[in-house]
Amino acid sequence: MASRLNPYISFAGNAREAMEFYHDVFGGELTFSTYGEYGDPDAPGADKIMHGMLEADHGFALMGADAPPGMDSHPGDTISISLSGDDTMDLRAYWGKLADGGTVTVPLEKQMWGDEFGQCVDKFGIGWMVNIAVPEAGSN
Repeated sequence: MASRLNPYISFAGNAREAMEFYHDVFGGELTFSTYGEYGDPDAPGADKIMHGMLEADHGFALMGADAPPGMDSHPGDTISISLSGDDTMDLRAYWGKLADGGTVTVPLEKQMWGDEFGQCVDKFGIGWMVNIAVPEAGSN
């Protein structure tokens, strides 16, 4: 198996809702394990997500979990997730869904380097950057 880098987001108790939102955005297969499945099913927080994994339709993965009971979580404080490529239709669709209910910090529009680029913070406090590459001269 090849190595890959996967964003892993820590949520403050709303991992299930957030990961289901990302599933709606990106499609694919979403799986969850709860703290109760691997410990005391009656303990406080047993229904919270210990590990969530979204294997999206276009080959990337996103992971997330609720902070363990007693630990703080600060989603989005130090990371932004970047989506880039030349699939204009898919990337614009992702952008629209991620920005809906969030805050657009840079509108998705043509930039000085020639690509379309935008930044937003989704409704869960996660920063996203979308860059749609301009097709190179001579490409179809």
